Amino acid sequence: MTHEFDLAAFLGDGVRKRGGAWNFIRGFAGHWASPLENADGWSAAELAAAEERLGVRLPAVLREAYLLFGRRRDLTSNYDVLLGPAELYVDDAGEALVFRHENQGAASWGILLDGLQDDDPAVFSRTDLVDKSAERWEGWMERLSLCFVEIVLAESLHADEELCDFLDADESDVALLEENFVRLPFPVYPMGDEENGSRWFLGQDALLRDDAGAAISTRGRTAEDLDRVRGLIPGDWLNDCH
Repeated sequence: MTHEFDLAAFLGDGVRKRGGAWNFIRGFAGHWASPLENADGWSAAELAAAEERLGVRLPAVLREAYLLFGRRRDLTSNYDVLLGPAELYVDDAGEALVFRHENQGAASWGILLDGLQDDDPAVFSRTDLVDKSAERWEGWMERLSLCFVEIVLAESLHADEELCDFLDADESDVALLEENFVRLPFPVYPMGDEENGSRWFLGQDALLRDDAGAAISTRGRTAEDLDRVRGLIPGDWLNDCH
C-alpha cells in the first residue's frame, strides 16, 4: 500500500469533506498501522442502545466513525481515550455530549447538545479546573470529521516508543522543523488560536506536530525514519538512547 497512499493529498481531501476523512483514516491505518477490518467498528445495535440510554440522536459523523474504527484503540486511544458507546455521557451541566477524555482526566472533548442535529457538528473542549464554576466549553475544531482525523494523527504519536519521540523545543528547533519538513494541509487548532495552536508537518515517512513552538512530537514509520528526524532536528529527544 506504500505506493498508493499519498498522506498529504489524502489529508487535504480529508480536511475538505467528511467522506475524505474516512478515506484518509483507511489509508493511514493501512500504511502506518494495520488495515481496517469489519470487526474494528462498534455495531449499529450498540450505537442504538447508546442513543436510547442518552435520549439523544448521535450525529451522523459520530456514528460513521464508531461503525468504521471505533474499536481500534491503537488508532484512537494510545494516549487520550475515545469513549465507547456505553461510556458516552452528557456532562453535569447538561451542555454537551462527551466522547473523549484526556489521559489523566484533565480535559474532555464534546459536542454541544444544540449541535447534535448537525451531521458534522463542531467539537468543543473543556479543561478540568479546581474551580468548577470557571469551566467552559471552548472551540476545538469546526467539524467532528476533522477532529477524528486529528485523533488518528495524534494517537499515532504515542505508538511504540521506538517509533515515537518528544522534544522540548525552542525557536531554533522550530526553525529547523520549518526548514526540513513540509507543512501539512491541516488547520491550526484549537480553532481561533493561530499563534498558540498546533501544526502538522511531514518528512520522509515521518510525522511531526509543533505545539505552539514549545514542543515537537514525532512518529516515524520505522526506527530509521525516526532517527532521520532526530538528525535533522538535533536536541535532547526524550526517547533517544544513542
